[in-house]
Amino acid sequence: MRSFSKRLSALALLLTLGLALPALTVLADGPQVALTVLFTHDTHDHFYPDAADMGGYTRLATALKEAREKAQNTTITVDAGDFSMGSLFQTVYATDAPELRALGAMGYDVVTLGNHEFDYRPQGLADMLSAAKQSGDPLPALVQANYKTPKDPTAPGVSELMKAFDNYPVTDYTVIEQNGLTIAVFGVMGVDSDECAPMSGMVLEPVADAARRVVAEIKEKVNPTFIICLSHTGTVGGKGEDYELAKAVDGIDLIISGHTHTTLAEPIEVNDTLIVSCGPYTKNLGSITITSDGGYTDYSLTPLDPSVPADPGMEALAQSFKTEVDENYLSQFGLSYDQVITTATENFTIGQTGNLIGEAYIDTIKALEGENYVPIAFAVAPDGVIRDRIRKGEVTTSQAFDILSLGSGADGSPGYPLVSVYLTGKDLKNAFEVDASVSLLMPAAELFGAGSWWHYNPNRMLLDRVTECEISTQDGNIAGSIADNKLYRVVADLYSGQMLGTVQSKSFGILTVTPRDENGTEITNFEDYILHDAQGRELKAWQAFAAYLAAQATVTPQPVETVKRAIPSWNPIHLLIPMGVPTLVVLLVMLALIALMVFIVHRVRTRKARRAKKAAKRAEKNKE
Repeated sequence: MRSFSKRLSALALLLTLGLALPALTVLADGPQVALTVLFTHDTHDHFYPDAADMGGYTRLATALKEAREKAQNTTITVDAGDFSMGSLFQTVYATDAPELRALGAMGYDVVTLGNHEFDYRPQGLADMLSAAKQSGDPLPALVQANYKTPKDPTAPGVSELMKAFDNYPVTDYTVIEQNGLTIAVFGVMGVDSDECAPMSGMVLEPVADAARRVVAEIKEKVNPTFIICLSHTGTVGGKGEDYELAKAVDGIDLIISGHTHTTLAEPIEVNDTLIVSCGPYTKNLGSITITSDGGYTDYSLTPLDPSVPADPGMEALAQSFKTEVDENYLSQFGLSYDQVITTATENFTIGQTGNLIGEAYIDTIKALEGENYVPIAFAVAPDGVIRDRIRKGEVTTSQAFDILSLGSGADGSPGYPLVSVYLTGKDLKNAFEVDASVSLLMPAAELFGAGSWWHYNPNRMLLDRVTECEISTQDGNIAGSIADNKLYRVVADLYSGQMLGTVQSKSFGILTVTPRDENGTEITNFEDYILHDAQGRELKAWQAFAAYLAAQATVTPQPVETVKRAIPSWNPIHLLIPMGVPTLVVLLVMLALIALMVFIVHRVRTRKARRAKKAAKRAEKNKE
């Protein structure tokens, strides 16, 4: 009887443990353990909900607490980069490090760097890391394995950045020991990310090479239960750089995929690796439970909508940083964070917002230059630099900044400045062709703006779709057709100006866009062509936009077709005329192929005739 009671007690204990530890399941080949990973990426300084009332660190803090309370397994919280640059909070990035301090306050365990962490150049990132460290606040571990080697150790800010990396520290990987689990987390940056960080000063080690190296070191030095990669590389259409990374490197259990702002409804599974993404701007909190047998459960994306209450502690922290923004940045422009500067009568699309930005550039520069104003043929705002759109209702300073929130200038201050360059008429037409053709493959290359208009036929040959373009009549004295050899003034933000020079490589060498000065000399250093305001400060893109909005009582969206219009046609004349080089080349190739086919047919027929003639002669001889 005593033996039976012992057995019954033992059985009850096992049942209790089973209920208390549901993550532990005994399999035929040993115990299976589980880990819940809470993740974000591309949060871009979104402390507060956006204009559509989604996201915000204030809600994210609440969602994280609730997720950890509900989790039945060991839990870690990670971010895959681009946690900065996207709101006015970035203006105190280098001095106060609000982003890392906020992530630390929310209990993030590990984060990696994205391309936008380098927007303020090596010195800016160095200052941010130092400010974060000096704050004394809890901070997440920082991992980065393939983007820590400087191109030029003597370049401005590079030595300071290397010291900051060592002091923080920024390591290839980190190891978390929790509840008997050994979790190794490393970080990488991809090729496109590197291209989006032209002022980083870093050399990119091939991502697969770095991942193999780090995974091998992890396995050599520790016995990991899980290996997780925080990748600022991205997926596109279920493929992309992170897909290739997973294919190329064995041993990675989970990739948190940032950079491309992708939202994956289900994980991508490749080579025993899971790839997940939850979308940008804190709109969702991602969660996945991975198991030691390579499987997963409970994948979810929790929307941070108005149903999620704000966390009081994060609200207070955000408010303290907002005060710093008002006092130390916006006050010099006579603005404040929540100041209403205009009212939008309707919701704008990205394209309508981009065209309004172009108008703002022209209007602001006209006012600034006065009688010395040189007419602007095209003020360009590519899709890739427009981070939000104008929404119906009151428009505040912070909302205007959010739309053009990227980068810094030569002075290191927040926001890309405007640059003034010149393009030949031929190159200007090629820029319009980029919009009509290249943007299909690279949406970030789609162009909006003001000062010129173009029509294109989407049914024509790729890279030869623009059929008509002219300077807009609004600029009066330069209105009319675009002459190939004439120089035209073009205004863009610094980043977009630098990207103009990459058109040739992106168009397979067919199109060229070469920025020049007013004398026609090719530009090598765009910072020499930065525009300045009346106080001698760099004229920031967002500043020009906000000034224009503040001068308007209301703003109303105008059709995008006023700047560019698609005119589809299958008419053979419309497909061929006017004929550009790509169409001409294809036609010549087709004619050459037709000529070759005719030649081959002719040769075959000639040979057959000769053979038939010879056969007939042989037959006649045989008869004789």
